[in-house]
Amino acid sequence: AYQHDQDRRNLQHFIGTAEWNHQPLLDELCRQVGSELGEPDGVLVIDPSAFPKQGKKSVGVARQWCGRLGKVDNCQVGVYLAYVSRQEHALCDFRLFLPEVWTRDRRRCRAAGVPKTVGHRTRHALALEMICARRDVLPHRWVTADDEFGKVTHFRRDLHALGERYLLGAPDSLTVRILDSDALPRRGPGTPKARPFVRIARVREELPTTAWQRVDVRDAEKGPLVVEVAVVPHVQTKGGGRTKYAERLVLIRYEDADGWRHDDSYFSNAAADTPAAEFARVAGAEHRVEECLRRSKSEAGLADYEVQKWIGWHHHQTLSLIATWFLVQETRRGKKIDTGTDRPATATDHRATASTQVAPRETNMARQAHTT
Repeated sequence: AYQHDQDRRNLQHFIGTAEWNHQPLLDELCRQVGSELGEPDGVLVIDPSAFPKQGKKSVGVARQWCGRLGKVDNCQVGVYLAYVSRQEHALCDFRLFLPEVWTRDRRRCRAAGVPKTVGHRTRHALALEMICARRDVLPHRWVTADDEFGKVTHFRRDLHALGERYLLGAPDSLTVRILDSDALPRRGPGTPKARPFVRIARVREELPTTAWQRVDVRDAEKGPLVVEVAVVPHVQTKGGGRTKYAERLVLIRYEDADGWRHDDSYFSNAAADTPAAEFARVAGAEHRVEECLRRSKSEAGLADYEVQKWIGWHHHQTLSLIATWFLVQETRRGKKIDTGTDRPATATDHRATASTQVAPRETNMARQAHTT
C-alpha cells in the first residue's frame, strides 16, 4: 500500500474482512499448475506447516507442535498440498487445522468468523479432502507425506481405497512385523509361527548387504547424490492390523555433501516390481515441499500476516500461493528456449502487432460510416 501510495486500511479490509470467495482462485491455481507442470508420474505431497502466534484470538491458534520453533508453542497450523514433477514444484492448496479446544468453544469460533459448518477434523482428514478435490486436475502417480501421516494405518488404507499409490514416511521407532520369512536372516532352527514385532531401526540394522541397491539420484552441488534403497515386502504395523493388500517397507540411506548420514523409512503399497530408482525419485519429491514452503514464506510473505479471522487467514494464504506461482512462472519463462508469446519484442513484432490491432478498428469505423 505504501509503495503504491494507497491507504493501507483499504488493503487491510480487502484481505482481512472483505467478503470475497477465495475458492475459485485456488481452483484456477490448481488448474494452471496441472496444465503447466503436469506429468503422468507427478507426485502429490502433503505437509503441515506452523506459524508462531501470540495471544488467543487468531483463528486456530493453540499450544501445539511448531516445527518452525522445534517445540510445542502457541501457533497456527496449516496443512498444504504441493505438486512436484520433473519440471518444477508448487503449492496448490491448503487447509487450516482447528484443534478441538477451538471447536468445543463455539463462542470463540463465532468471534473468529469460523463458519458454522466447520468442525474439528484431523490433519489426515484435511489431507484426504485436498487429494480428493485436486486429484483430477493434477496428473500424478504417487502421493507422499512425512511420518506424521505415514504412521497412521487408516490414512494409508484410505489412500489405497481411493486407488492412490503412496510412499509415506515411517518413524524408526515404529514396530513392524516382517511377514516374508526370507527378508531377514533366521535366528534359530525351524520356522517360527509368527515373527516378532521389531522396531524399523532394527530391521535396517539386520538387513544383509545384498538387500541394498545403489541409485544415482541427481547431480548435487558437490557431486552426484547416490542413495541406497532396500525394499522389505509384506510388513504389518503393530496395533494397526494386517492390511488386505501387500504393504512394503522402503528404506533409504545416504550421506549428504557434508558427510552427514541420513536414514529414511517409508511405507508403500506400490507393486512388487517397482524399481528402487522410482522409490528414490518419489522420496526426493517428498522433500521438495519444504522448498515450496520456504520459497512462499521468504518471497511471498506466506507467514507474514496480522489477520485474526477465518476469512482473512484464507485470503492471505491464497494470495501468497498465487504470488509464489507467479514467481515460479517467471523463473521458468526466463529459462525456457521457446518463450511463446513472452519472447523479446523486435521491430518486426511491433509492426505486426500494430497492424493486427489497428486493422479491426479501421474496419469497424468504415462499417459505421457506410451504415450512416
